[in-house]
Amino acid sequence: MPSVVAVVGPTATGKSELGLALARALGGEVVNADSMQLYRGMDIGTAKLTEPQRQGVPHHLLDVWDVTQTATAAAYQELARAAIDGLLDRGVTPVLVGGSGLYLRAALDELTFPGTDPELRASLEAELEQDGALALHARLAALDQAAAGRMQPSNGRRVVRALEVVLLTGAMPGAMTSYDAHYDVTYLGLDREDLTDRTDARVDRMWAAGLVDEVRGLEQQGLRDGVTARRALGYGQVLAMLDGTCSESQAVEATKVATRRFVRRQRAWFRRDPRIRWLDPAEDLLGQGMAAVASK
Repeated sequence: MPSVVAVVGPTATGKSELGLALARALGGEVVNADSMQLYRGMDIGTAKLTEPQRQGVPHHLLDVWDVTQTATAAAYQELARAAIDGLLDRGVTPVLVGGSGLYLRAALDELTFPGTDPELRASLEAELEQDGALALHARLAALDQAAAGRMQPSNGRRVVRALEVVLLTGAMPGAMTSYDAHYDVTYLGLDREDLTDRTDARVDRMWAAGLVDEVRGLEQQGLRDGVTARRALGYGQVLAMLDGTCSESQAVEATKVATRRFVRRQRAWFRRDPRIRWLDPAEDLLGQGMAAVASK
């Protein structure tokens, strides 16, 4: 049996359900690899499994951070490896579940992350708020064209981090095209042709389940001050609606469009990884997953 199982792929493909079934079958425990499920109170918009839905299977790294905390892959790496190592020491199979590609690689591969400078980061964040992501991306391109070409110009958070690294070290690390494993892992991939319909339906369910009220409550806990959390799918759109810059129907549609865009980025990320065994969604997923684990 491999040391670790990882269930990966785009959002709304059924990763949480498969991860739970695998953990039950293997006597394992789930380790969250969704960057937004790390936040306390962000439940509806992240499709976080409720306690009853977890069916008694322990889940690690849910509800770890306040919404005001800035998430980083480096911080997640430390948390995830502590959880994984603890499970392995007990002879329990860790089942990582999530669609945050960099976080998964941070936990499972030999990746190191350059340090950070709080004053420089704060200055760049202020510049992002004032001038926007495109202006910062142009500045990054002038310093490191290759780094700028590897990211979406509109992804302000990634651009800020890239600029911080370039200004601190002189250059961004190269594209992550090599795969040096930190653990022995079986990677199971989920994808579906009908994801547009599935993600649209998920957004509608989020609204029906009370996402707007959830965001209102998180506002009182500092959501607007959270550099990472306030930009999460659905949450940013609800905040815009509460500000009066769009209607509720426009916020719903904007969330659906942003989710489709996110799915495309996730697909591009995971399809590059040759280690992933893609499962057929038309067949028995648990059976395919267990067969893959047994053949490792």
